[in-house]
Amino acid sequence: MGKSILALCGGVGGAKLVQGLGKTLRPGNLFVFVNTGDDFHHLGLPVSPDLDTVMYTLAGVADQAKGWGIAGETWHFMEMISRFDDLSWFNSGDKDLATHLYRARAAREGLRLDEITRSLSRSFGIEHNIIPMSNDPVRTLVVTDRGTLAFQDYFVRLNCSPRVKAIKFAGCDKARVPGSFTDLLNENKPDAIIIAPSNPLLSIAPILSLKDVRSALQSASVPIVAVSPIISGKALKGPTAKIMEQMDMPVNNVSIAEFYRDFLDGLVIDNKDEHETGEIEKLGIRVKTTGTLMNSIRDRIALAETTIRFADSLSA
Repeated sequence: MGKSILALCGGVGGAKLVQGLGKTLRPGNLFVFVNTGDDFHHLGLPVSPDLDTVMYTLAGVADQAKGWGIAGETWHFMEMISRFDDLSWFNSGDKDLATHLYRARAAREGLRLDEITRSLSRSFGIEHNIIPMSNDPVRTLVVTDRGTLAFQDYFVRLNCSPRVKAIKFAGCDKARVPGSFTDLLNENKPDAIIIAPSNPLLSIAPILSLKDVRSALQSASVPIVAVSPIISGKALKGPTAKIMEQMDMPVNNVSIAEFYRDFLDGLVIDNKDEHETGEIEKLGIRVKTTGTLMNSIRDRIALAETTIRFADSLSA
C-alpha cells in the first residue's frame, strides 16, 4: 500500500497494530511516534520499554506470549544478580540487556535518543521509522493512595495495585519533540494519523502533554483516527480499564472518543460495541465497527487495512 501513515503508540496493544501497519505499508512509509514517559534507568542502564516493544514487534522477534521482550530469551544475568540484591522486580532477559547496554554506550558517545533508536532499528532490519516522542526526559508519575510513584514502580514493582488519583508528566513543559515529527506534519504530510489502541492515559497522554503536539494535531489537515483499546467495557491488555474507573471515566468507547475529541475525526471500535456508535457520533466523531481483537498477525493486518481505508473515507 502506497500510503504514508504517522502512528502514535505505546505499549503492547499499540505495537500489535503497528506491526499490522508495517506489514501493510511500503517500506519507509510508516512513522511511529512512541511514548517515552515509561523510560527509566535500571541496573545503571537506560531502558525504553515502549520503544523496545515497538522495535521488537516490528522486527518480528517479540515474545508473543508476554507481548514484551524477545522470544527465546534466557535469564542467566537476572538469576545471578538476584543473588546479590533483589533487583529482578524488573526483568530484562540476556538478549534484551544487550539493547540497553548499546543504548547506554551510544548515549555516552553523545548520540541523541532518536539517533540511537534509528541505529537499533537498522540493526534489526526495520525499514519503517520509529521515533521517540522526545530526546529530552519526560517521566510519567502516578499519584496514588500510596503517594506519588515513578511509573515503573507503580506498573511493575507494585503491579498496578495502588489506587490512581492523578497522572503527571514531569519535564513535559521543557521537552521538545524531534524535528522529524513537525516535519512530517508540516512538510512531508502523511495521508493519515492513526492513534494505536494504547492506554490513552499512560501511553498517549505523555505524547499529547508535549508542547505543540496537541495543537499540531488540532490543526492537521489529514484525517486522524484512533483505534479503541476497549471491547465490551474491558481492556484486553494492561490496567487501562482499572485506571479509567479510578479516574472516574466510564470504561467504554465514548470515554475514549471524549479523551481525543478536540482533534479526532474517526474512532474504530469492536463489533460488540456497535450500540455505542450513536453516542460517539453525537460528538462529531465518525465510527467504524470491525473486529479489533488482534490474536494473530492476520488479525493485525486486517485491522490495519480497515483503519487505513476508514481514514481514506474521511478524507474523501
